[in-house]
Amino acid sequence: MKNNDYEVRILSSLRRVIRSVDIYSKKLNTELGLTTPQLLCLHALAKSENMILTDLAREVNLGVSTVNGIIDRLEAKHLLTRNRSAEDRRKVSLEISFTGKEIIAKAPSLLQDKLSASLSELSDSEQLAITESLELVVKLMEAEKIDASPNLFPGDHAASDG
Repeated sequence: MKNNDYEVRILSSLRRVIRSVDIYSKKLNTELGLTTPQLLCLHALAKSENMILTDLAREVNLGVSTVNGIIDRLEAKHLLTRNRSAEDRRKVSLEISFTGKEIIAKAPSLLQDKLSASLSELSDSEQLAITESLELVVKLMEAEKIDASPNLFPGDHAASDG
């Protein structure tokens, strides 16, 4: 196989991954009116009785300011509530609403959950080979310093706010 054939296969594979994430995101937005990060936050809140903003940001591997904006939009859609502590008015807990739970029930699985389940079926050596190959692609694209959360969705969503 010629070198150029490998390039075409690699670039086509990368493009398929990018398109898959984009198609999933558009489908989610069309069907539920939500972005993937919004659904990710709802899933995290559904697993917990209530959370504070910093804990939610840590749970979903996104920056606090990013999650704060997501929470504003979810609250406007009545998918969660903010509850101020009676003891400490500065402390605000987040709780998924009944409507938010309904959305979670009918939402498709998160893309990274599907991938995680598929990866877990592979042997350790296969998982290592994929990991090392993808890390090499990142290096070849000079993208090592780009901060990215381990979530699959389009856009600029770093794991930290700095």
